[in-house]
Amino acid sequence: MSGLVPATREALQALPAEVAPTLLGGELQVTTATGAVTVRITEVEAYHGRGTGAFADPGSHARMGPTARNATMWGEPGHLYVYLSHGIHSCVNVVCGPEGVAGGILLRAGEVVEGADVAHVRRPAARLARDLARGPGRLGDAVGLRHPVHDGIDAVTGADRAGARARLFLRAEPLDQIATGPRVGVAGVAGTDAFPWRFWIPGDPTVSAFRWGRGAREAAGG
Repeated sequence: MSGLVPATREALQALPAEVAPTLLGGELQVTTATGAVTVRITEVEAYHGRGTGAFADPGSHARMGPTARNATMWGEPGHLYVYLSHGIHSCVNVVCGPEGVAGGILLRAGEVVEGADVAHVRRPAARLARDLARGPGRLGDAVGLRHPVHDGIDAVTGADRAGARARLFLRAEPLDQIATGPRVGVAGVAGTDAFPWRFWIPGDPTVSAFRWGRGAREAAGG
């Protein structure tokens, strides 16, 4: 992990759109009973909660305020908000911003740099190494974090939660070249250039393909 430092609460205190680019090139290390997997983070998306930032984010799970589902987003930074997508996929978000102010950064894609054999067992449909964690559901499967048992796991201290431990590492020096654009598959205006809160490493083969969300193309005037 040359050039990486353990994430701290202080490093994750700013708003999601500010913190998100600093996660690129960092690593998430997860250990469960079935093995350990580390992914190098290559693509992320920022989401703000109600009352966060200069304007509301209609694409956020926390846009309407605290609920049982999004409770982790309102907690202290450094915990992981693990939610269920389409009733199947467990997606992993890094909570950031001050405690009591909801914010999350979705880990959209990564490169498995350690534990590829374990990730392949969890992701048998992946024919290529680049596809092991290419997309948020695939990333969640590859690292072995599951909703709801791992929601809230602390990636700063590495404390055990339901038999799993997670640690987040950030680059000591942020990457120079970062691409940004609208978020993937987010409906309406929240999935347009009005919210250019998707960040990725240009040219990295693990970055997921862009697709419009429902009504987003129309909202963008396309």
